[in-house]
Amino acid sequence: MKTQESGITRRDFLRGTAFAALSSTLGMTIAGRTTCAAEGKEPVSKVFLIRRQNALDEMHRVNRKVLSEMLDKVVCAVAGTEDAAAAWKTFVKSDDTVGLVPTPALGGTHKEVTELVKEKLAFAGIQGEKILHAQGKKGVHKKCSVLIPLPNLKAHWLTGIGTVLKNYILFSGKASAYHKEKSKDLGRIWTMPGVKGKSRIVIVDALRPLFDKGPQVVPQYLWHYNGIIAGTDPVAVEAVCLKIIQAKRDLFKGEPWPLSPPPTCIEAADKVYHVGCSDLSKIELVKMGWEEGILV
Repeated sequence: MKTQESGITRRDFLRGTAFAALSSTLGMTIAGRTTCAAEGKEPVSKVFLIRRQNALDEMHRVNRKVLSEMLDKVVCAVAGTEDAAAAWKTFVKSDDTVGLVPTPALGGTHKEVTELVKEKLAFAGIQGEKILHAQGKKGVHKKCSVLIPLPNLKAHWLTGIGTVLKNYILFSGKASAYHKEKSKDLGRIWTMPGVKGKSRIVIVDALRPLFDKGPQVVPQYLWHYNGIIAGTDPVAVEAVCLKIIQAKRDLFKGEPWPLSPPPTCIEAADKVYHVGCSDLSKIELVKMGWEEGILV
């Protein structure tokens, strides 16, 4: 992974035993608009991370003003513009029907994230009746021309990581089927009719992530990361999320503590389903804000 502020090497990312099974194939080339470029080429995906030390208070309450500023800045960075309304208009148009897809219950996405994204879409010209809550409501995603995944950062006992790729599992109509073979086929959901091509930006709630036992919330495995992670490539965003979760786990134990099951869905989303880039050497990480405890 390339970063504007510090080098994160592929060896660093793969150092834990959780990634031993993946290391032999990372970096392979797959043809397609969002898959990894050939070796030696420039990064093909950018992921943006913003953190603010005061995003949460000591009681875990969200500072709404700070979060609003974080969302504006990170979406502007993804869009490559300095105006927040113009940034949102890069991803949605006035005639779009937009489905918001936060992580549901069991310590899911902070409601303030979903509420603020809805407000910012309205400010950008999307009428309220055209902004739908698409998570867990049968068939709603099919009515949307744009989907905005708003998952929270967490480990998951069935998938290893339960953030970006798993966020659309209810759209499959048969969620249990996607937990076979260690949930490696979650990327397939992103290629389904009614889903494919609709996710123009991914915004991850990394304010207070969960690094073990997810989705059930065990308080000792929650921590204040105070971040938002965003990008247009869902696999690249998930790869960065995985790096953060794995680094936190290793730090907590003081030794490698691999996720179980290993998150094979990330590599498969790239190599099999061509949803995005899983090769960290082809991902540029842009970091903004608070550096302490950043883990990447």
